[in-house]
Amino acid sequence: MKTAKEIYSQLASPTEADRELVVKAYNFATKAHSEHTRYSGEPYMEHLTSVALDLAKMGMGPRTIAAGLLHDTIEDTPVTAEDIKNEFGDEILFLVEGVTKLSSVRYYGSDRHNESLRKLFVATSQDIRVLIIKLTDRLHNMQTLDHVPAEKQKRIATETLEIYVPVAYRLGMGRIRKELEDLAFPYVYPKEYKRVCDLLEAKAKKANILLEKERKYLQKKLVDSKLTNFNTAYRVKGLYSLYQKLKRRDWDIDNIYDLMAMRVVVSSVEECYRALGIIHDIWRPLPRRVKDYIAFPKPNGYKSIHTTVTTTHGNILEIQIRTEQMHHEAEYGVASHIIYKQQSLDEEPSSSWFNRLLPNLFRPFAKRSSGSEDLKVTKDIPPSEKIPRWIRQIGEMYTTEHSTGDEFISDMQEDFFANRIFVFTPIGDVVDLPLGATPIDFAYAIHSEVGDHIAGVKVNKKLVQLDTTLQNGDIVEIDTKKTAKPTHKWLDIAKTSVARRKIKSYLNTSTK
Repeated sequence: MKTAKEIYSQLASPTEADRELVVKAYNFATKAHSEHTRYSGEPYMEHLTSVALDLAKMGMGPRTIAAGLLHDTIEDTPVTAEDIKNEFGDEILFLVEGVTKLSSVRYYGSDRHNESLRKLFVATSQDIRVLIIKLTDRLHNMQTLDHVPAEKQKRIATETLEIYVPVAYRLGMGRIRKELEDLAFPYVYPKEYKRVCDLLEAKAKKANILLEKERKYLQKKLVDSKLTNFNTAYRVKGLYSLYQKLKRRDWDIDNIYDLMAMRVVVSSVEECYRALGIIHDIWRPLPRRVKDYIAFPKPNGYKSIHTTVTTTHGNILEIQIRTEQMHHEAEYGVASHIIYKQQSLDEEPSSSWFNRLLPNLFRPFAKRSSGSEDLKVTKDIPPSEKIPRWIRQIGEMYTTEHSTGDEFISDMQEDFFANRIFVFTPIGDVVDLPLGATPIDFAYAIHSEVGDHIAGVKVNKKLVQLDTTLQNGDIVEIDTKKTAKPTHKWLDIAKTSVARRKIKSYLNTSTK
């Protein structure tokens, strides 16, 4: 079981108050769960300390870590919400209750499963840290799933693949997504899992030896080219990710070009492109296999340069080139942007590129007490600073329970778990939309007032029709007039449930 010191030592420059808060939450949870054990027979605190340590390693603040330690107290012990509030304050109580609410509905069929997902997004729309704690909680539960009764294993693993994996992907949390996929895979698709393992066995035996040989050669060439401040790593493709590609390649593993991959982490964007040039000088790149996600990031914020090469030894490798910051963001996604720094409770949090990318909605805890007035705890960035637009839209749309479970899941699959594109406003703000979206979807993603009064649209400074399909990187300008209004035809043009709901609302109101 991890100690409180192991957990708070992961904090960047922790204050005495930071350490005291973590220790206080640790001791409180230890007492509350003193008689509880896991299915494995281990003390329940093994789970809570694992969650807290993962949160600390992500770079989360001391209050989020404290909430991670306390997240099961209200649900599983005699401890009440009032107890948490009195001991730790409103903010930590809000996080604990948010995670507790997500645990209150189990997956025992479609409707209750869908309701659990709806509650997850509504809670997250108010504080992104609720979802980060829940994902970390789910990760440790999956790591210990073999101790759970067999009749529960497939349900939990299926829920993980259907809900938590796509959510982790959309938040850019690559490390958690990949681990959740591979942990759930054998429980949900046991036959396919065995087939993938059998296919990979022959290849993987030699892969690590080949990769180490190629890595040493690449390192020498980088140093010879005066690029010295870098580090490298390699991996064989994850089982579930390999399974998804094998299905698309008729199960021919020889057609999987990123089976073996190497990562080069350098100091700057400029060095990313220098490294690419060096790699292409020593190894031949495959045609149409260079992808520049630095110039054109993935919709979930992922940045890197990918190139697939044939080495002098005849090996096909995918090589990913990125900076240290890009690597941390690729591993932890939205969590990597929740920067915490020492500041008084009345100060506004510092700005970041992520703040500018995703505008504020509200700041519910900007000036609230941490629960102990005399403790100056390192300030977590307020939750609303870090809520992606797509999560806020879900929270706004589904706060009430008027929609059916099936309708909710349909909307999620259609809008929020679909392939995404980035389009831009004329002043450079980014709007995240599903593939196939139109200017109508863009306008309603900005604001209902913009959508309800579209008079004309320019894409890349050219006039276009409302049914134009937007492409990644388009610059979209909406001309509005008070006299312009939605028509029933717009319902056929709009691709997102957000836009269609707002159009229906306007049409229903206007006919009354």
